[in-house]
Amino acid sequence: MKLRQLTILTTILIVTSCSILEKKNKQQVKIVNTNNIKFEYVGRAAENEGMHVWGSSPIKGKDGKIHLYAAQWSTKTQTNFSGWFKDCEIGHYVGDKPEGPFNYVGVAVEDKNGLFNSPHNPTISNIDGQYQLCFIVNENDDLKTQRIVMLVADDLNDSWRPAKGGESDGTILRQTKDSTVWNYTARLGVSNPSLIKYKDKYFLYHKSVVRKEPRGYVYSYGLIVADNVEGPYVHQPTRVTEEKMPLEDAYAFTMNDSVYMISRDFRGALGNRGGGLLWKSADGLSFPRENTKRAYEDLLHYVGEEHLKDAVSYRGKKDGHLERAQILFKDGVPSYLYLATGVQTKPGFGSSSHVFKINFE
Repeated sequence: MKLRQLTILTTILIVTSCSILEKKNKQQVKIVNTNNIKFEYVGRAAENEGMHVWGSSPIKGKDGKIHLYAAQWSTKTQTNFSGWFKDCEIGHYVGDKPEGPFNYVGVAVEDKNGLFNSPHNPTISNIDGQYQLCFIVNENDDLKTQRIVMLVADDLNDSWRPAKGGESDGTILRQTKDSTVWNYTARLGVSNPSLIKYKDKYFLYHKSVVRKEPRGYVYSYGLIVADNVEGPYVHQPTRVTEEKMPLEDAYAFTMNDSVYMISRDFRGALGNRGGGLLWKSADGLSFPRENTKRAYEDLLHYVGEEHLKDAVSYRGKKDGHLERAQILFKDGVPSYLYLATGVQTKPGFGSSSHVFKINFE
């Protein structure tokens, strides 16, 4: 395995050079001091023979095991990777350790076609002692109808129910009809949710592809806010990211009273498009460009050319664009990063997710 050191803002985990203590479950937890962060490539996480597995969102269950929720669809149904919005379902994988191996348990959310079509891009959270599973669906393979669903449960046995503040099927957010809201002009609905609790409020971040003046479109993120984790949620009228910094697949988390997002660098604003960005906000309502740094690189950076020489690229370039960042925490500290790539070196398998150990120095 190879290590590559990436310098990020010191304040990911620290505010000063002193140790920081945060309360978690009424215990004092010591946060590691560091100016640098290293991502150690571990290997594949969720994978399934004959399937594309796209992303994997991790959570530690009450059973002490690591549970991954991932988008998946057959490699045979769609040869051009379009199965993600046509034939996708959400798979459930379980491992004894964050590094894996992970065993496939079964389908957590099925594709019902029609109006609840192709559940995709799941993100799992555990807020207020309850599990929340957020993801996107569309209607009849039409990307213009993308919307966000929230299901909730008290355990990880896939006995999910719709969030009370949403529609009967769990839909928690559709494209707005309010012309004063930032993504009123979105051409592909709303997608790619990330849920956090911040200062007794519940923040659900989401992506929209909106019109860019004088022409074109830009990938941006916005926010809806609620007093209860199950909603109902209220739109914030302005976007939280800047037009000059397009992003995709943002994962939000809190640390030291700030809000962070780690995302794909969609247009290569701070490097190549195969890597990602780290965003920081003082209030969760705005993520300024000047507080945004390079986070991670493409897969080639970590595994080397020899590892990928015979690889098949189902999506993106052969250097392995890394997307769908999701983080597993240990005692409130980011410990493992899970990323998806369309590059595969293993015969018989489609795309798969990969896991990186996060080391602080």
